[in-house]
Amino acid sequence: MSKFAARTVSEFLAARPQYARDVSKLHGYIDLAVDWEASHGLVLRAPKGEGSGEAEDWHRASLVPAPVALAPSPIPRVEFEKVVHLQPVLNRLFDRISRDDEFLDRTLESLGTSDEFTWRVYQMFLRQRALGVEKPGVVGIHRSDYLIDAPGGDEKGLRAKQVEFNTIAASFASLSSIVGDLHRYLLERTGYEGVLEKGVIDRGQIPGNESLTSIGDGIAAGFGLYGDKDALVVMVVQPGERNVYDQRFVEKRLWEKHGIKVVRLTFAEIHDRCTVDSDNRLRLDGSKEVAVAYYRSGYAPTDFPTEKEWEGRWLVEKSRAISVPNLAYHLAGCKKIQQVLAQPGVVERFVSDQETASLVRECFVGLYPLDSSAEGQKAYEDAIANPDKYVVKPQREGGGYNTYGQDIPQLLERISADERKGYILMDLIRAPGFGNILLRNGQLFASEVVSELGIYGVWV
Repeated sequence: MSKFAARTVSEFLAARPQYARDVSKLHGYIDLAVDWEASHGLVLRAPKGEGSGEAEDWHRASLVPAPVALAPSPIPRVEFEKVVHLQPVLNRLFDRISRDDEFLDRTLESLGTSDEFTWRVYQMFLRQRALGVEKPGVVGIHRSDYLIDAPGGDEKGLRAKQVEFNTIAASFASLSSIVGDLHRYLLERTGYEGVLEKGVIDRGQIPGNESLTSIGDGIAAGFGLYGDKDALVVMVVQPGERNVYDQRFVEKRLWEKHGIKVVRLTFAEIHDRCTVDSDNRLRLDGSKEVAVAYYRSGYAPTDFPTEKEWEGRWLVEKSRAISVPNLAYHLAGCKKIQQVLAQPGVVERFVSDQETASLVRECFVGLYPLDSSAEGQKAYEDAIANPDKYVVKPQREGGGYNTYGQDIPQLLERISADERKGYILMDLIRAPGFGNILLRNGQLFASEVVSELGIYGVWV
């Protein structure tokens, strides 16, 4: 029996605390939490408005507290410990996938040109491989996302099921760590008086989170492999980024702990300001050597509105600079890889220990192709007939591109059979809702929430 045996659904639901639904008597928490957020960097850049150049300058210095849950949402401890234990295994698994050219080629070529963005990244990978570009090291910064599945019937218990494995631009490592500090502060300062109506919360139930420092330390390890202490790290960002301070904490760690300078550039700015010299070194403004390019951009087509952005990324990828992630890691995070991994024997291609492979498989739900194969045709027909059982995913990071429920038949009937190859079908994870209190824009809202658990991992 696994040491990570799950408790039943009813046991977990009964053990959860209950928070107030009437927030009208909790206004004292607003200033307490907002001021704590502001004084600890739990902030975002304010949304951009329209106006004059003077208003633009004001916006550059305008911050807003990040929207947060006022109190922690519970998840089963045993499932949390299981996925923390699993993360190094997944780091190693995806590293091995990234080094298996035959597996990547066979899997990604099955998509054809159905997803233009993924195809272009893959073509860049092939171009890089043909040139024989050598990098001094590999750095992976990952986040494996889970929902707690609570299927009908207590006998099945609860299981943490993987939503996706992020290999590029995994965000909120810094701010999520600070949210835990906020919850500990409010617990100690107030005992959550007026919030907590039933049950208890103690400090030991709010786990530590080292992601604020570990991401920077991982990049620093890659910087060390490059071997030039006077070089730079380029953080590749999106224009108009609001989640700046989540990124600035990484920059702060690199400077204060490791003495490494960071320059923030978009892909377009890399194109305009960087060159690759005769020794294959990436140079900023003709002289400053770049050791590491850490991507907080580049995971979606919107990050490449023109050819200039694609050419900016190619400058990095063809140079000696370590890209975080490299092209193989980026491609390993595609949803098609996730779907193929769930097929019999595929995890075992990369994980030889049977018990470890079984632990990996335990976190999967059903994943199916939507191509022209017999399995793909069967999945297509069942998704049309029973859409509430599934979610349809394209080859993208993040859940904003997914299609659910009754929207699935409309999508699948609208796109061609060739376009369907660019999607996968996934069993819907049925996570139990929880009544929490949200703080957003200086207001409290009682709301039912579903919590996604993200476990960060660094692989060098």
